[in-house]
This record gives sequence, structure tokens and C-alpha cells, in this order.
Amino acid sequence: MNSQLQTNLQFVDLLNEWDPFHLETGGYDTEIADTIQAVHVLNDSFLLAKRIQEIYEFSFEKIIPMESCLEISRKLLLIKDSGTCSL
Repeated sequence: MNSQLQTNLQFVDLLNEWDPFHLETGGYDTEIADTIQAVHVLNDSFLLAKRIQEIYEFSFEKIIPMESCLEISRKLLLIKDSGTCSL
């Protein structure tokens, strides 16, 4: 369980750093929670990217380019696969 918590915290850090709408103040708590849930369910980077795009579009009514979503989904899956991260 401890490694699961550590992995989730790495997800949170990465997603806060991503800041796709340049809020600079956080404000992504709901989206981060939904994204982490999706990471645990999905193992395909494209499907995860599509889900991330949908999550953020639903909240902000703006579309993040798929390339950006793919980049973050790959990083998230890398953390998930390794269990630890050295970004």
C-alpha cells in the first residue's frame, strides 16, 4: 500500500507540474483525481490520453491538444509501470 500511495503522489506532482491551462495556482484537484483513477484502469497511452482530454474538457470547456495529452499519458504510465519515478 505504501508504494501505491507513493506512486499516486508522483502522479499528483506530475499532473500539477503539467498545468495545461497555465493556472499556476493548482485548481486541478478534481481532474487529477479523475486522471489518477483512469491511470489505474487504462494501460494504453492513447486511450488514457483520450480520457485525460475528456476529463479536462468537461471541467474547463477547452480542448487540450491530443499530442500534449499523449505526452502526459506516457509519463503517467511510465510511473505506473516502474512504481517509482526519477523525472
